[in-house]
Amino acid sequence: MRLKDKVAVITGGGQGIGRTIAETYAAQGCKLALWDVNEETVKKTADEIKAKFNVETQGGRVDVTKIDDVEAGMKRVVDTFGRIDILVNNAGITKDNLLLRMSDAEWDAVLAVNLKGPFNCTKAVFSPMRKAGGGRIINIASIVGLMGNAGQANYSSSKGGLIALTKTCAREFSKKNILVNAIAPGFIRTAMTDKLSDDVKKALAAQIPLERLGEAQDVANAALFLASEESSYVTGQVLSVNGGMYM
Repeated sequence: MRLKDKVAVITGGGQGIGRTIAETYAAQGCKLALWDVNEETVKKTADEIKAKFNVETQGGRVDVTKIDDVEAGMKRVVDTFGRIDILVNNAGITKDNLLLRMSDAEWDAVLAVNLKGPFNCTKAVFSPMRKAGGGRIINIASIVGLMGNAGQANYSSSKGGLIALTKTCAREFSKKNILVNAIAPGFIRTAMTDKLSDDVKKALAAQIPLERLGEAQDVANAALFLASEESSYVTGQVLSVNGGMYM
């Protein structure tokens, strides 16, 4: 098992890509602390993964935009598991609008969750990781953080900022054996994209060289690589999982 007895904190871990990453880690023997703002969903997910994979799990409500919430969450993880080896900054939201129509509230909310959240979590996890002798921080960015996207000035800015944060932290944390990398997914099949019409899905697929949307498991496989020993000489990188849509 590639992550046996490692301890991972996954934000936005109650559903979607976060849950798929959690299940992929659990299958490799990883202990999990799952965070989400939806307490009922994240606790249910943690219980289901514990029963399915026979690993220790913890699920709880943590608002990543609030540093006190994040620090208290990290303390609970250390108190329960004794250490933290992996942090996956996955929590994210969208509030799409054209720039000239975008409100301050739409801008602020997305930047708070998508960029300040990882900032808070990264600050709070540094000390436990240093005490553990090292660790892995994996930031879930986006293809639009690399190429931009009309109607997503807030989201693309947050993800571009997250990529820059990744590279800076990789430089600052390297001496403590803490590797920091990002994954930039393209269009991935999720509950959100499942609501799109078939015509819209076909139009999206037509923009992708592999001619299909990706799966959450594609992102989870990348996250497993970056958390495992196979990536021990990889830091400050952005791993694009986009079917060739942006090269």
